[in-house]
Amino acid sequence: MTRYNAPFEIHVHGDVPLRDDVVFNQIQDALKPLWQYAGARSLAAAAESAYEDEPGIRFDAEAHVLQMCWTVPGDEDFRQVIEEACMGLNEIASAGAPLEISFYDTEFDEEEAPEDEEARDDFMMCFVGPTPAAIMQVQRDLLVQDVVHMMERHFDASELGEVVGSIDKLFNQRFDALVNSMQLGKPPRGYGGPSGHGGPRKPRHLH
Repeated sequence: MTRYNAPFEIHVHGDVPLRDDVVFNQIQDALKPLWQYAGARSLAAAAESAYEDEPGIRFDAEAHVLQMCWTVPGDEDFRQVIEEACMGLNEIASAGAPLEISFYDTEFDEEEAPEDEEARDDFMMCFVGPTPAAIMQVQRDLLVQDVVHMMERHFDASELGEVVGSIDKLFNQRFDALVNSMQLGKPPRGYGGPSGHGGPRKPRHLH
């Protein structure tokens, strides 16, 4: 249903690379939580953004990339909706990708608000990918980018190798813990376990 007087304008931004075999109906199914939230009966009906200068939700068939620059009115319940959509995108993504979700307070008036009152603007990052390793890889790459950018104000890039190495170590520990948790309760290989499945791949390290 259309949300009148919604407390937030919610902006979804990101590009998700998709597998070559993915067709439009699969994208529509993956994004069903989003277009239903917008009160539409199909992805095509909801693909337009609330703002004309934003491209909305588009599928670049040539590059096989889902492009999102889309605003919808909503509330805090959108957080659950975007998580459900990310689960659907995991099934059709070919690589890891970040999605930026911005919440803009529509009820806050900077000129009329008391001096000590602030807007309820908020921001969250979501990550999608075909495997846990692909998701961790894009998380790692973004963190390295942010940390290096901040520290380059004070240090030369050549001095930051140990910092990047420490970040890689943390992600390796997280990945190993994930692999161990996935293996709990599974029979040992060669004793009825699935053949030819090596579990999620370990994230590569980019130095």
